[in-house]
Parts: sequence; C-alpha cells; structure tokens
Amino acid sequence: MRRFQKIYVEISNVCNLRCSFCPGTRRKLQVMTETEFASLLPKLRPWTDFLYFHIMGEPLCHPQLAEFLSLAGQFGFKVILTTNGTLLAKQQETLLQATALHKVNISLHAFEANDLDIPFSEYLRQCFTFGQAAQGQKLVVYRLWNQGGAEARNEEILSAMEAVFPKPWNVQRRGTEIGNRIFLEYGEKFDWPDLTAPEGGDQVFCYGLRDQIGILCDGTVVPCCLDHEGDLALGNLFSDSLEQILATPRAQAIYQGFGRRKAAEELCRKCGYARRFEKH
Repeated sequence: MRRFQKIYVEISNVCNLRCSFCPGTRRKLQVMTETEFASLLPKLRPWTDFLYFHIMGEPLCHPQLAEFLSLAGQFGFKVILTTNGTLLAKQQETLLQATALHKVNISLHAFEANDLDIPFSEYLRQCFTFGQAAQGQKLVVYRLWNQGGAEARNEEILSAMEAVFPKPWNVQRRGTEIGNRIFLEYGEKFDWPDLTAPEGGDQVFCYGLRDQIGILCDGTVVPCCLDHEGDLALGNLFSDSLEQILATPRAQAIYQGFGRRKAAEELCRKCGYARRFEKH
C-alpha cells in the first residue's frame, strides 16, 4: 500500500469571499457533517499522516471546525489549513488550542478582488496578530501567490509585516523565515484546470494520485486539490474504501499515464499548474 504525503479534505465548499485567483465551484454549496467526517478518518488513517482542510471553500467558516480538529487529533492526524485570513481573529483560540493543527497557510493575496468589510490595514493586522500568537506553537505561512501581474500592494503588505516581524529575515530555499516557525512564501499566479480552457498538450506530469488525493465535501474522491468541480470523480469514500477507488480503471489510467508523463484525462491537459512540473 502506497501512502500519500497529504490528503485534501474539503470540509466545506462555502466561502465568505470571491477571489479572482480562485475559480469557485458550480457544485451545490454544502458543509460536511461531523458524522460524515468521522466516517472518513478510519478509512484515511492507513494512507497518510497529514490532512489538508481545503479544496474549495473557507475552512474557518465551518461551524464545527473545533470538533473536526479534535476528531482528526484523536486519529493521530496532523492538520493543515489554508485560509483567506478574514476569520482568523474569530477563530484564533480554536486554532491555537487544537493540538492536531500543524500548519496554517494564510493567502494574503486574497485581498486583490474583494471589498473587505474592514480596512485593508486592519485585515493585515489581524493576520499578523495571529502569527504573533502562534509563534513557536504552530507553523504559519503567509502566502503571496500573486507573482506575474497582481503584486501592486505587496510592498505595503511587506512593510506592515516587517513592523510586526522585524528584520533580519532568514531567506531559505522554500520560503523566508520571518519569525519562530513563521514564514513568507511567494508563488506565481496559475491557471486552474478547466474543461473549457484550451489544451496544452498531453505531455504532462503531476503528483496527483502520487503524493496527494482530494475528497470533496460530498465524499467524491478526486486525483488532486485542483479538481474543484469533481470532473475526475473516481468514486465516493462515504460508500467505498479508498483501496477500491484507487483500483478503478480511471484511477489506474491517470496514475500510469503520469508515470509516462502523459495526461490520460482532458482536464489534466488543460491544467496550468501541472505545467510547473515540466522541467522536473
């Protein structure tokens, strides 16, 4: 049995923002119930140590976030959250007290297409206040994945960041350490896979079904965290085992295709993110 470095669990596809870099979803808006989530954990435990509460949606919107974190901890999982940061102040104590919570990714580029309910300076203050409180307890990564045309306010962000996390900063290969277990990470904008997008050719490699899989909030298993519509549905984990789902012809064709650097599925041929791996 191969193990995955991470499994994405979409505990909700509901979000409180509409960001330009996020495609959103046309799926029915819903939240995973506590019973549904609990049913997944024993099925996932043999396959990974890390659960990522993210595909679509804002995980901090989930009304039972504390219970989900507690359940994950009872099964020995380490949890990673990706958030737009707007609800960090509201959920700070829940996050800091959750022993299962390993890492929080904060997408500071979420501001770019949103009219926030609070001033931008206050939004940044709340994001950085959480980092200050989490220092030494949780791994926190501030993301600026807006390289390539959306960096207009990055200097303002960095200036506010430096006021809270004074330099010198330690520049490392995968990010810049700005505090005790607090990092800044840059990334380029990319095109999400979309069946309406033009094809980029079938010479594609991806880590989907190799180091990761995703589970949508209705239990649908998909090869990666970018299948936001469930176009590559492989099965449903609420009714089947992961071993059965990964053995299906479709899953095997995707896995074996990437082994030959070939995209077996149309969606994968239309994924801008997968192009990042062409040089590897």
